[in-house]
Amino acid sequence: MRINEILLNIITISVIVILPHTELIPNFGYSVPIFVLVWLILKYSNETFSNIGFSLKQFKPKSILIGSLVALLTLSFMQLIFFPVLENFVVFEDTEVGLHAFIKGNLGQYLIIIIMGWIVGGFYEEIVFHGFIFSRLEKMIKGKYATTIAFIGTATIFGAYHYQLGGAGLINALIVGAVYLGLFLFYKRNLWYSIFCHGAYNTIVITLIYNGYI
Repeated sequence: MRINEILLNIITISVIVILPHTELIPNFGYSVPIFVLVWLILKYSNETFSNIGFSLKQFKPKSILIGSLVALLTLSFMQLIFFPVLENFVVFEDTEVGLHAFIKGNLGQYLIIIIMGWIVGGFYEEIVFHGFIFSRLEKMIKGKYATTIAFIGTATIFGAYHYQLGGAGLINALIVGAVYLGLFLFYKRNLWYSIFCHGAYNTIVITLIYNGYI
């Protein structure tokens, strides 16, 4: 990989991580210019979205069932085992993200957040983070351990990207993000599995919040 291409990838990854938190473009509007930027960088590298695991041809119906099942199992593990054990050793401060107040008791706003949970969480974040960022890191690192290092790097970036959710939210995003990425790799770099897993995970969490269980 050429030096200028490496620098371009680093700049693009920085924009992906930083721009959404600047609030320059509100209400998930940042996803559009970032998605276009990713497309341009792929085109510059003579690649398409299929090279990073996303195309209609790669869709398999079983990805819906498998992704949803993994989402349910992952959420159950995090809420019923991981955090209850971790909270015996670590005290997490409550972080107000506004979601509870926004959707609780409001069916219309609940449905809007469900839709955005699929568009931004399921599709945008999986394509941009676990497709694009992971593949860029893997290409830049190269060598025997490129995939492993890129995996750890991507999971760390994804966790840090959710820092606004507080310590517990950051840890949750890091671990669950690693599950999404692992699912992607396990199924021969097919993003549809992680997309449905991510979307289903968001749907379950948002529904639990709406009904007052979280």
